[in-house]
Amino acid sequence: MQPDTFSSAVSATTPDWSREAVRGAWDPGRKLLRAIRRYQAAKARGGALAAVTRRYWVANHWFWSLLTQCDIPLTVRIGGGLVLPHPTGIVIHAESEIGPNCMVFQQVTLAGRVVAGGHCDFGAGAKVLGPLTLGDHVQVGANAVVTRDAGDLAVLSGVPAREIG
Repeated sequence: MQPDTFSSAVSATTPDWSREAVRGAWDPGRKLLRAIRRYQAAKARGGALAAVTRRYWVANHWFWSLLTQCDIPLTVRIGGGLVLPHPTGIVIHAESEIGPNCMVFQQVTLAGRVVAGGHCDFGAGAKVLGPLTLGDHVQVGANAVVTRDAGDLAVLSGVPAREIG
């Protein structure tokens, strides 16, 4: 795929919230994200009712985390439009930041302080070992082990990951 086509397909700055909308009774990835978002909103509001609401969303987050075996802390900073197509075994460090419209496949680990720009796609089994920064529109291949920063439009693959595109 040409970089210009790739970069214009999905925005790296404007979140597409429809990507996170729950689409049915069984939608574990989106329900896990909803629990995180609603907990963060209740925490920002404050007050007695928000404290009760936070407890509900903590329990909801715990349930979906247990079901999917994902470790995504309630305090992680995630831009809008995150997609978890197969939410199994995903581990995201509490200090990581994920930009808008990213996609994280199964068994991905973001360890340490990883700052991912907008529209970054992480292939199945990818390991990103921070502290490091990834630019916008970065693609990390399946089972890649990223240990260095990458700029915009980078395509990373291999162990250790190298830029191939």
